[in-house]
Amino acid sequence: MKHRNRAVAVLAALAAVTVLPGTVGVASADEVPGYRTADGATAVTGTASATDAPQLKPGLHSDAIKRGEQKYYAVTLDAKHSAYFSVAAAPKPGTKVEDYGDKLTLNVTDSSGATCDSEASPSFNGGGMTYPLADYATRRIGADRSGCQKAGPYYLVITRKGSATSGPETWPIELDYLEEPPLKGNTPAQPGEGTWSTAAPELPTDPTKRSAKGGTGFNDAGSVATGVWQDRIRPGETRFYRVPVDWGQRLNLSAELPNTSAGTASGFLARALRLAVYNPARGAVGDGTFASYTGKPAGAEEFTAPVDYGNRFNASREVNAMRFAGWYYLEVTLHPDAARYFPKGTPFTLRVDVRGTAKAGPGYAEPTSVFSVTPEDQEAAQKGQSAQEAEKSGTLMTVAYAGIGTGVVLLVGLGAWTLLARRSAAAAQGAAGGPEAQPVLPHQPTQSVQQAQHTRQSGPPQGW
Repeated sequence: MKHRNRAVAVLAALAAVTVLPGTVGVASADEVPGYRTADGATAVTGTASATDAPQLKPGLHSDAIKRGEQKYYAVTLDAKHSAYFSVAAAPKPGTKVEDYGDKLTLNVTDSSGATCDSEASPSFNGGGMTYPLADYATRRIGADRSGCQKAGPYYLVITRKGSATSGPETWPIELDYLEEPPLKGNTPAQPGEGTWSTAAPELPTDPTKRSAKGGTGFNDAGSVATGVWQDRIRPGETRFYRVPVDWGQRLNLSAELPNTSAGTASGFLARALRLAVYNPARGAVGDGTFASYTGKPAGAEEFTAPVDYGNRFNASREVNAMRFAGWYYLEVTLHPDAARYFPKGTPFTLRVDVRGTAKAGPGYAEPTSVFSVTPEDQEAAQKGQSAQEAEKSGTLMTVAYAGIGTGVVLLVGLGAWTLLARRSAAAAQGAAGGPEAQPVLPHQPTQSVQQAQHTRQSGPPQGW
């Protein structure tokens, strides 16, 4: 047992000092943290022409884009997988933006320049509030589609539009390229009218508030599950959370500000708090909702459609985006002008209600970790872990199991060695004493056995 414990302790110590990917840095007290790009993102530079556009592969990529700039990225797509290309623009908190004037346009085109799907155009609409801006463009495979179904070269085209009165800063952008496998069987139809209610139910009222740890973006978002959570936010800051939502389930959410303390400023702030939802491919589920504020408790609410493969055929953006299971993301932003109420920031409440019973998925022809919910995902959500914390927890558990396995091998080896030592000692005694040699009794150990017992206590023989 001593050797097993020592092995576990050594391995755990090594794991503890290992720097794992995604370790979150600490911002200074007076700094509002900006969007954190994934540590493993591949740096690329989009071009103004499709001719020399950089080739993207599935995964995360980072770039930057200037006001008025258009960038091309090349991709090679097959004729089986649907492709999703999300873009998250991350202006630094406090950057000046114009509502509806500062925006991105995203589309996927074939080699002839024909657009494969409807163009995505995420824009700011928060009363001058800056926050990460995200959505996706797609190339979807389906019997209901006619264009962009062949294998071959395609292009992701990103354009940044902006007003001359907005900030001139270059925006960092993060691109995520995901592939969705084909189905094994028939494609589910669009859910019929009236199959689910649009009337939002009551939100969770559990008096016990659990501590949530929001991240700066999609990559370090803190996990949450059904229940009442509390975090802290500063004026101008955006916090991200993630929650697993399975097939057939839907989200009922609210983000709520408390009342101000006595003596603080009053008045009216039209868009004090923003709550937005994104699907597992980082596609926007609608435009987000806002809560106005007058110094009294107030909250922004979201209620989604149930997750269904057939939702992709719905014309409504809010329903269309609820097309696959997986981690959904919640984005909460506090307006910088809220500093007159909360100069040092404020705690806020996040109510999360994952409604409905999980159903079997449509049956993908290939395994997909992105568009599914696992028991490990549910466990991470209950613990409030970010993806990095969940990965670290899993790594330490693997190390622990490895340590236990090593300890078992050591014990078996020591047992076998001890047995051989006993037999060797007995044989030596018999050879020395001949036929009349006395048997070795438990309470009368021979010198050889004593040596073997001493060796067992101090460790295996050298070279074992």
